[in-house]
Amino acid sequence: MATPPVSVERLTEAFGPSLNYVPPGGWQGRGEPEKLVKTHCCFCGQQCGIQLKVLDNKVIGFEPWEEFPFNRGKLCPKGVKRYLQGSHPDRLLGPLKRVEGRGFEPIGWEEAFSTTVREIQRVQEKFGKDAVAVLSGVSLTNEKSYLMGKFARVGLQTRELDYNGRLCMVSAGTGNKKAFGIDRAANSWADIPLAEVILCVGTNVAECSPITTDYIWRARDRGAKLIMVDPRVTPLARTCDLHLPVRPGTDSALLTGLLRVLIEGGYVDEGFVAEHTSGWEEARASALAQTLEEASRISGVRVEDIEAAGRMWGEAKTSFLLHARGIEHHTKGVDNVLGCINLVLATGRLGKPGCGYGTITGQGNGQGGREHGHKCDQLPGNRDIENPEHRAWICKVWGIEDSELPRKGQTAQEIMNAIHAGEIKALVSICFNPLVSLPDSDFTREALSKLEHYTAIDFFLSETAHHADIVLAGSLHEEEEGTSTSAEGRVIRIRKAVDPPGDAKADTEIILELARRLGRGRYFDHFKSSEDIFDELRMASKGGTADYYGITYQRIEEEFGVFWPCPEIGHPGTPRLFEDLKFSTPDGKAHFHATPYRPSAEEPDEEYPVILTTGRVVSQYLSGTQTRRIGGLVDLCPDPYVEIHPQLAETHGIEDGKWMKVESRRGSVVLRAKVVTTIRPDTVFIPYHWAGRRSANLLTNRALDPLSKIPEFKKSVVRVSPAEEPAEG
Repeated sequence: MATPPVSVERLTEAFGPSLNYVPPGGWQGRGEPEKLVKTHCCFCGQQCGIQLKVLDNKVIGFEPWEEFPFNRGKLCPKGVKRYLQGSHPDRLLGPLKRVEGRGFEPIGWEEAFSTTVREIQRVQEKFGKDAVAVLSGVSLTNEKSYLMGKFARVGLQTRELDYNGRLCMVSAGTGNKKAFGIDRAANSWADIPLAEVILCVGTNVAECSPITTDYIWRARDRGAKLIMVDPRVTPLARTCDLHLPVRPGTDSALLTGLLRVLIEGGYVDEGFVAEHTSGWEEARASALAQTLEEASRISGVRVEDIEAAGRMWGEAKTSFLLHARGIEHHTKGVDNVLGCINLVLATGRLGKPGCGYGTITGQGNGQGGREHGHKCDQLPGNRDIENPEHRAWICKVWGIEDSELPRKGQTAQEIMNAIHAGEIKALVSICFNPLVSLPDSDFTREALSKLEHYTAIDFFLSETAHHADIVLAGSLHEEEEGTSTSAEGRVIRIRKAVDPPGDAKADTEIILELARRLGRGRYFDHFKSSEDIFDELRMASKGGTADYYGITYQRIEEEFGVFWPCPEIGHPGTPRLFEDLKFSTPDGKAHFHATPYRPSAEEPDEEYPVILTTGRVVSQYLSGTQTRRIGGLVDLCPDPYVEIHPQLAETHGIEDGKWMKVESRRGSVVLRAKVVTTIRPDTVFIPYHWAGRRSANLLTNRALDPLSKIPEFKKSVVRVSPAEEPAEG
């Protein structure tokens, strides 16, 4: 039974989260660094350049890296504090095992490895190879992402592999591939300041991608207009030219309305559409079938504002559209993405300076992580695991027969559903905290308790790892060499600054050792360094849409990163896609898609009349495993809260700063109310970084987009009421 061996309170006392405020040696006694290591921040998809100060195998501080072109030395609050996790007192310093009634106790690596392998083999012999699942994370480097994909499919020989990018960029990736045949932002961010209009749809740029704010402000300094689409007046929206306060779950109606304005206003680039796209007639007919009044009624945005936004976008000569999880975390997330792409294609503004489109990637290596192998339906190079030619190429690189390569497996939420149903019996996870990050937390907790065996690889004991039988102490971002790929599609170098502390090991060493002990070492023993893995990744990606073949460690270092696709040595890389107006689809054209509005999985009713949406705060990162331990970040936002409009608060007798209860069909939370005028009166907002009875995901819905299989985090229905302070405070 994979249940916590003692109470959560005792585990928290032993393993945190506890708050760390000072670097090793304290502020006064840390001394001068022995070296500065140029690397990148680990806390979002922008991957800002940073220099880590190192003394005595410890990271003691940082310096800006002003030469790195993306951020030019600028960092957000998380970037400034990131170095405080390296020597954190909660850091796992060696392997642990679960001991019922006593907690987690240190063991040697031999026992940790042999127990893990013995249990995996026992489960697979009894229930089949696919009874063991792997859940991986996109905070990992490209090398580790590639290795986890190969380890699961060749080492464990299971098809049940997926990653936490399933909770982040998969709707964007699916939409991009349907429209363009390639899954990457179309431009580097250098094109943003050249745009006359910037349209941000469902993205809280200032808090989730702070350095991107600088690019938008540079455009505005040149006179650019900014349109923000969001149910909340987020920090950047407070200064925009036009804010469209869309009702959560109705983005496709609004986007279709904007397309209608472009059609009726004569703003469509008919020549581009005729020459370089397909599917226009269907998309056009769908847009004209919905009146602006209908778009307004569904979305809650005034007709005159829809018209104004359409004119602003239509009249511009250059433009940039950015979107993120606000439109993607829906059961129609892919439709929403395609609705955005329709606006870009209709005006033909792609492949030129100042004309672009991009998804703001949330996770550290959200871009590279989804390209190279730990996504259930993809092989390295963004290849399709069910495509015979794609399978043949990867089999050749890996030295296996097609019959040895598992087929498409289930997605992250589907794997958890299968664990809950007793179909999957064992789990290996790395850098994934599903008990906090998956929807319907109590369901996830029940599922984890049903596992016959669970091994977690991580550097802190996450809430999910409380359920593990074996914990393998792995490595932080700065403890291994590697590469990452930023939101722009820029492949960058992650440099090793220090060795893993104590008896912890590098993640790569752990994975390779497990593969050897599973009797599959012949497929992995040639990896002697991270660069060896990258070189095999390059070959595996060759000819795929995400082609890294021409990218080397040396080039990345000399050129401040290289943009893929880069198919040959000597190729300059591709900062801006589609300059030749050729797309990676079978017919070489970009594809329009009709995206008529359809309801969400849950709609408000008499019992649950309020909409809940969730998101991030600037001081926290994802499930908070890392950032809830850094004192300076926790002080900025110590606790989760409920944003609620004064009208809704008054209706229910809820006061600012007082406790309130939020209930859905799956659970409830009691948090303090933050009464603000910057949210729609029919909607409440809760940030999702916290665990336990304060977790926003106690409330959210496991409903999935039918194509991307992303959960509908951004719309659940709830009821609200005043409450007493909970016993746990």
